[in-house]
Amino acid sequence: MTNYVEKLNPIFKDYYKILSDDFPEFLIDYIETPRMQKQAGISVSCGTYYSNMFENVWYSSLDHSIAVALIIWHFTHDKKQTLSGLFHDISTPVFKHCIDFMNHDSETQESTEDLTKTMILESKEIMTLLKRDNIKIDEVADYHIYPIADNDTPMLSADRLEYTLSNGLGQIKKLWDLDEVKKIYSNIIIVNKEDGTPEMCFQDKEIAERFVEVMSQLSVLYMDDRRRFGMQFLADTMKIMSNIGAISVDDLYEFSEEEVIERINSCNDYNISKCFNTWKNGLGVEISDKELDDKYCVNIKAKKRYIDPLVKTSNGVERISSISARAKQNIDNCLNYTFDRYVYMDFDFTGKGKILIKN
Repeated sequence: MTNYVEKLNPIFKDYYKILSDDFPEFLIDYIETPRMQKQAGISVSCGTYYSNMFENVWYSSLDHSIAVALIIWHFTHDKKQTLSGLFHDISTPVFKHCIDFMNHDSETQESTEDLTKTMILESKEIMTLLKRDNIKIDEVADYHIYPIADNDTPMLSADRLEYTLSNGLGQIKKLWDLDEVKKIYSNIIIVNKEDGTPEMCFQDKEIAERFVEVMSQLSVLYMDDRRRFGMQFLADTMKIMSNIGAISVDDLYEFSEEEVIERINSCNDYNISKCFNTWKNGLGVEISDKELDDKYCVNIKAKKRYIDPLVKTSNGVERISSISARAKQNIDNCLNYTFDRYVYMDFDFTGKGKILIKN
């Protein structure tokens, strides 16, 4: 393993060993490049790690990317697909999907993905390694071309599998332990569908049902009022700071979250530092049926993340929702979640309840 992995939280080191019995040596040099190491300073929690409203365990964007690569390696033993998994979040900015909210992309959360190839191209270290390994950039810059790495919702892929497993290990909420993760992971096989496309598939209905049950609980947490509020608040904070020259858009891709928070804490324009610390030390948010002019009050939608995995049956392979009422109900809980309420805290950026954004 790399020096980086050796320093991880012990639970996640053991988790990596479940994902792959062997740690592929070729990954080490890529993980240690400066561009990949920048992801070590970004939490997958989309900034919520920094507020008392949440109980997130630290898990970085790099931790997630390595885990995705290990899953792909376990199922394919293909270097190119594995590297595509490692690189898939290389263009992730600070506070992760909050910047998608800033870019008015709260529902698909894909606004920064187009920078992946650019980030790889601009890393002389990664490009040197790819040349050494005789790999073309287009073979690793888009993990969407590999169905095991990524595919369309609601199918199960390495990316969706990873964040469900790790989020349930305590990154979002402790919903299972390493023994259960191992049981779930070892039950997954790869099947080729009628069109020849490979996809992950559970061998046992009961295990698939348990996976979907936890996935559903996590999905609701991804969308809940506190999290949407926090993500929109951080997005607006970054937008205002960018507009007043306190931070640049490029900084969002170069700085660690700790460095950006230092900028926030030293920024008094529009009460930014005061509002940030109110959110940081807050224990909850308030709900309203209408917009309130004298509060920081938002109504924002979020991406509905859900998975309807395949299960092996006597009739072939089927979606769990088609053979399990329990799983279908859990999936419906995700799909039926509504965003009709306003969420607020008792502060504002300007003293007038409205955020001043320069055109």
